[in-house]
Amino acid sequence: MATGQEILARPREDRSLLPNVPEPPGNLIAVDRRGFPMGEEMPAELHPNAVQEWKDSGQRYEADFPVRARFSTDDHQDRFMNARCVEISNTGMLMRIPRDQGRDLAKLTKGKFRFSVPGGVMPEGCESRVNIGAEVARTFRKRGEGGEDFYVAIRFERPLKKHHDRHRWRFAVPAAGFLLMLVVSLVVLMRTESFVYFRFHQFLYLYSIIAATFLLSRYLFGSLYRNVPLNPRYEPGVSIIIPVFNEEQWISRTIASCLDQSYPAGKLELIIVDDCSTDGTAAEIRKTLREIHRYGERFGTRNRVTFMSLKKNSGKREALIRGVRHAKHDLVVFVDSDSFLEPNAIRNLVQPFQDPDMGGVAGRTEVANKFTNYLSKLQTVRYYIAFRIMKAAEAYFDAVTCLSGPLSCYRKDLVLQYADAWLNQRFLGHPATFGDDRSMTNYILKTHRTGYQDSAVCSTIVPSTGKMFLRQQMRWKRSWLRESLRALTFMWKKEPLMFLFFLVGLIVPIAAPIVVLYNFVYIPIFHGFFPSTFIVGLALMAMLMSFAYLFFRKSRLWAYGFVFVLYYTFILLWQMPVAWVTFYKSTWGTRDTPQDVAAGKKRGKRWPRNGKAGDGDE
Repeated sequence: MATGQEILARPREDRSLLPNVPEPPGNLIAVDRRGFPMGEEMPAELHPNAVQEWKDSGQRYEADFPVRARFSTDDHQDRFMNARCVEISNTGMLMRIPRDQGRDLAKLTKGKFRFSVPGGVMPEGCESRVNIGAEVARTFRKRGEGGEDFYVAIRFERPLKKHHDRHRWRFAVPAAGFLLMLVVSLVVLMRTESFVYFRFHQFLYLYSIIAATFLLSRYLFGSLYRNVPLNPRYEPGVSIIIPVFNEEQWISRTIASCLDQSYPAGKLELIIVDDCSTDGTAAEIRKTLREIHRYGERFGTRNRVTFMSLKKNSGKREALIRGVRHAKHDLVVFVDSDSFLEPNAIRNLVQPFQDPDMGGVAGRTEVANKFTNYLSKLQTVRYYIAFRIMKAAEAYFDAVTCLSGPLSCYRKDLVLQYADAWLNQRFLGHPATFGDDRSMTNYILKTHRTGYQDSAVCSTIVPSTGKMFLRQQMRWKRSWLRESLRALTFMWKKEPLMFLFFLVGLIVPIAAPIVVLYNFVYIPIFHGFFPSTFIVGLALMAMLMSFAYLFFRKSRLWAYGFVFVLYYTFILLWQMPVAWVTFYKSTWGTRDTPQDVAAGKKRGKRWPRNGKAGDGDE
């Protein structure tokens, strides 16, 4: 459904404002509210993640799309209706029946239903045409505009997820697995050919061999990655810190998601730091907290939620450190102000800290507004591969190089240890105002392990306009280059294979523009050859990304892997040469930092400029 200009799924609000929070001792706990029998020991079927999956299967979403219904009645007659779905879940649907067809609804017993779920109504993977049987659960009437409306609630004969697995993905997923193996074989074959022709152009063929080996190794180690198993008894104290700047539209949803965690309320603290917003963000925060406090008295929200405002705009780092210094728990979680946590995100995120050498952990970030337009869809594929494959491959060596801003957890004592250096970081004489997550990761990684927990999931709002997206990507490239050069000073102390991957991962993107120019410009003009081999190589890389996404996610968005590779090759790649010569800059380009304001005044621009989606670091 549309929210402003963005398209996001709209879960129906629970009657309980914080439905996933375990009840205090002596009351019913969260699973009791849903009808689970509880004993002294938690049986396997009541493992926290299993409980959350069960809850998610019954989550209702607001909808508005047509349904073609063929009902059977208790007197064995068929009735055809053109209804509209107003709510849908994995297990059933609520339909509004036309008023002229609302007679004798009590006679309806079951039926066959045809409909098409639009993208953005339900979680990804559910958007498709459906033809399914169902039984009537109940019928009722409700007063609406201009008269009485008639409703029919149905229960599907099988959950939509199982229906899609049987009818839609039954052959597609195995085919994706086969095609993945075929693509890998073709890449290996092409790179074997590079050895044969190596003596004709050492640089070009060496680059192709290194790039292919690097990419395939990432997929290999990413596939070997496993989550740290969830220990239901491990529940350390956690302080969540949300730095906020001009995020009026999304901050309420972010706050609610951080508090509505399947985690003991007494061990979870929330600190919101407003970095002198110029819109209605502060008022929206206060309104949200009033509603939460009114309901959450028994969860002690007044004692564990803090809202503080900075007196002047000091930047994201200062806001985070203010929150860390106020935190009372040993683990601190950084959450961007336009990111939304899944209910079991915190419980899963803290699991790697059972290892005393683990200094920081990143969760998986998905795209919340994935169905807005083609730009958000290609970012959806890119985000998943970047986390589930690339970041997971680094986690195999306990050396994740970027604990991403939307959801990451650190040991508080380590953050405080590096706080002054982080706040006052300069590069080539310029203050380092962005790349907060990469910079802090470098400080932690120098002396500790860093990890990735794929089961800790959040979603974030990504830029849906080309201008904002390109600004974000330029900022990320600058911070990546700056922090990668810093990491060179200590990465050689890590495992040799990890250091080799890091080194190659630094060289390949930097050299990529030269290689693309050589293949698309130099060879056709000066040698008269069409770069067919290079184009085939690009196509294989796109197939690798797309088929991996289809295999893991079972989503129709898999084809946007091809779109992303094209977009990257012909647009994003050419930001890299600009980043080479401007990576010292300290302006964000998407929010009013002091450096942006100064730069804008110097160019004669009007300020302030409100921050938009995509302000957070990667």
